[in-house]
Order: sequence, then structure tokens, then C-alpha cells
Amino acid sequence: MKKLVAKLLFLLILLVNNYIQAQYTGIINSNSPGFSQSPYSVGTGVYQLESNFFYKNLSIEPTFSQPQSIGADLLFRTSFFLEKLELNMQLTYQKDKVAFKNIFTSDYFTMGFSQFTVGAKYLIYEPNYKDKSKEIRSWRKRHAFDFRRFIPSVGVYVGVNTDYVEERYKVQQITPKVGLLLQHSLTNEFNVISNIYYDKIGSDFSEISYIITATQNFTQRWSGFLEHQAIIMENLNKVNYGLGLAYLFNRNLQVNTSGRFVQEGRSQGFYGSLGVSYRLDRHKDSYIELDEYGKEIKEPKISDIRKTKKANKKRKKRKRRKRFLGIF
Repeated sequence: MKKLVAKLLFLLILLVNNYIQAQYTGIINSNSPGFSQSPYSVGTGVYQLESNFFYKNLSIEPTFSQPQSIGADLLFRTSFFLEKLELNMQLTYQKDKVAFKNIFTSDYFTMGFSQFTVGAKYLIYEPNYKDKSKEIRSWRKRHAFDFRRFIPSVGVYVGVNTDYVEERYKVQQITPKVGLLLQHSLTNEFNVISNIYYDKIGSDFSEISYIITATQNFTQRWSGFLEHQAIIMENLNKVNYGLGLAYLFNRNLQVNTSGRFVQEGRSQGFYGSLGVSYRLDRHKDSYIELDEYGKEIKEPKISDIRKTKKANKKRKKRKRRKRFLGIF
């Protein structure tokens, strides 16, 4: 009986520890401009909107094709109950050119939602890495690669595709979507995200897809990515190769752009996007950080940082004036 109680107590400690680990980050953590998802949540009290305005142009190859699309993709992310659980909703509204090619080529346009998906993701596992900044005895050990970084963070995704879409995108039923989300943080500045999805399950239009995204942070504000995506369907396979840049304006606002080579069956072309990600940060930590004097450590506001910079500039100008007047 004592062993059973000890095991239950140990399990309870693990569950509590799993609950209190925060996913919140001090700056916005956006999936854009890539198509992949990281396994991490935005954190409780955060309301985040990621938007991408896109244009796609393909060659007219088969008898019926969709050579041109222009629209907007919106992703809303938030978390209420658990730090590791994120709720999200994705909407895509677009205008499509539908072409018919035989002896002559004719076309017409349609407009409406192509995607309306509600889902959730949960971080199952997050590896711990060595803090090498504390290693002072050996330069080699301090700069050696931590092989535990090959172990990925693991998350799962479950979603529902609604049928409130334009007629060409209807599958005549509500369909589930499931996914496995992996992230390898190979360094503090470079990580690789891998996603595997099974979408529109149970319909005649079910598909399996995978996405691999490599992201590199160049500076505190600039980052870039390379991405490969493949979608396998019964009658059509889609592949794209993309690259892009993201710029962090402040801790809650990011802008991004991307370009892609796209192949859908025998059709080939390009895809371009320009996006903005913004979050409303109402997150509150369950603990308070204290300094060496026992006072609460607060993150400085952007306005306070700007005021400090202006005050420093004024001080430097005053010193220069004093030096200049001191000459005379």
C-alpha cells in the first residue's frame, strides 16, 4: 500500500510540474510566414492573430485547372486553461481563377472561403538542454555540441474542417484533421520544425502531407526560413519549396514575406505572400521573479526604453556642451 501511495504521489508531482511549465515567451512567437506549426503554445492570456496576404500564379496544364489565386489567410491563436494547450482557428478567403483548356482556353472566377478549420494543439514533451554558460573549467566542453538537442519537442494537433466554404472546396461533411508536430532546437538560433498531417479523414478528398521548415535567427530582429511541403492526394500531388524573411518590430508585432516555387500535378508556378502577426499580451506568470534585494523584477516597457534612450542622448549633449564651453 505504501508503494502504491508513493507511486501516486510521484505521478502527481510529475503532472503538477508538467502543468506549471510555461510556454509563454517575452516576444511574439509566430508560425508565419511558414506553413508549419511549432509544438509550442502561445501561453495563457495571449491573443494572437497571424495574417498572410498571398498571390499564386500557375501554368494552365490540365483540362480544368486553377491557375491564379489571390486572398488572405488568417490564424487566431490563444490559450485559456493550460500553458501547453493552445486553441486556434484558421480561415482562408480567396478569389480563384478557374480555367478550361481544350482547343480554346476559357475561364471564370469564384470567391469565398477555401478553409475554415478549428483546432487545438498540446505540447507532450519538451527536452532539457545543458546550460553551458556555467561551464568555466573547459573551453571545449563549453562549446561542444549537446547531442540531446537531437531529441525533439513533441506536440499533437487535432482539428475539425467545417463545411462553411465555397462550393468548389466542399466535401459535403465535417471532417477531422490530426497532426504530429516536432521541433529540433539544434542551437539557440537555429531550429528545424517537422509536421505530419492526415487531413479530411473519412472523405473522398482525404490527404496526407508533411512540412519541413528550417529557421535561422540572424539578429534579435531578423530571421529567415527555408521550407519544403508535400501534399499527397488520390488524384493529385502538390509540392512547394519556399524561403522567406521575418522582422520583429517590437515584442508584440512581426512582419514577414515569403516566396515559393509551386508544382500541382503538371502545373508549375510561384506563390508570394506578405504578412503581419500581432498579439495582445495579457499573460500573468504564476510566480514572481525577485532580484538579490527581494524586489520584483519587471520587464521594461518599450516606452520606458525609448525614454531612457532619449535621456541618455540629452546627457551626452550636455557633456559635449560643457566640454566645448570648457575650452573657452
